[in-house]
Amino acid sequence: MPTESNESLGVALNVAASVFFALMFAYTPLLGALDGGEIYGWRMLLTFPCLTLFILMRGYGAYVASVYRRLRTERYFWVTRLLGSGLLGLQLWLFMWAPVNGQGLAVSLGYFLMPITMVVVGRLAFRDRLSRWQQLASLFALAGALNQLLISQALAWPTLVVCLGYPIYFWLRRMTDTNHIGGLWFDMLLALPASIYFIVQGGGVVGAPTVASIALILGLGLLSALALVLQALSAPLLNLSLFGLLVYVEPLLLFIVALCLGETVASGEWPTYVAIWLAVVALCVDGVLRMHQARGVARAAG
Repeated sequence: MPTESNESLGVALNVAASVFFALMFAYTPLLGALDGGEIYGWRMLLTFPCLTLFILMRGYGAYVASVYRRLRTERYFWVTRLLGSGLLGLQLWLFMWAPVNGQGLAVSLGYFLMPITMVVVGRLAFRDRLSRWQQLASLFALAGALNQLLISQALAWPTLVVCLGYPIYFWLRRMTDTNHIGGLWFDMLLALPASIYFIVQGGGVVGAPTVASIALILGLGLLSALALVLQALSAPLLNLSLFGLLVYVEPLLLFIVALCLGETVASGEWPTYVAIWLAVVALCVDGVLRMHQARGVARAAG
């Protein structure tokens, strides 16, 4: 079990990762000459070598090797990897596309809803038991979704892609036993051809290459790599409940960034956000209670 000092370091690393993800969200308008597809392409192309280096430095090569062996020996395993890569690529593309196309708030709402839909998927697909707080959170989330349906007749498609797509992606990783950094590495590897296509289709670089345009693109890769590595470093230092609570830092920061970029929340949409935030509070209370229970058990065992 992580010690309190390790947990403090893990929290700091995880929050720093969320800050870098939010900075990347705010960074995309600086790449005004690139569309969302090109920004996504450069992010993937520059992040993949950094992820590879991180795996080599941390000694995680065995995870990559295990996926490679299964690709060679299991007949249809490659189909699940292509599907997983497509689901991940869609999410990463949307993250880069949304802030430059006025859909930042829709994406942030999707990230607020995502942990709640993951709870529902866990209940339906894996028969996970829901605590009373999780049930309450699900009711708040349902109320928020219904309000959004009443005022707009539909949830925005970016919201649906995030809050439904990510649970399906993680369900697939769990079902295929690839819910580790080796599975992520292969998913990103298989997404590289699409990334290169977006870059080539957009002309390769921002018009005529300049020092400024190249620096902006390299800055995007640096932000993405730092966010990914910091998040990966934080995970072993945190118990599952605390890691789950920290999931909510990123969508809150994305919401603030979207407002700073000029997006607005219509008066009729505020009940949706209030209901979602109440759901988040309920899940946070659930996580804190679980964390205290785990520490109590650990102290009793000690």
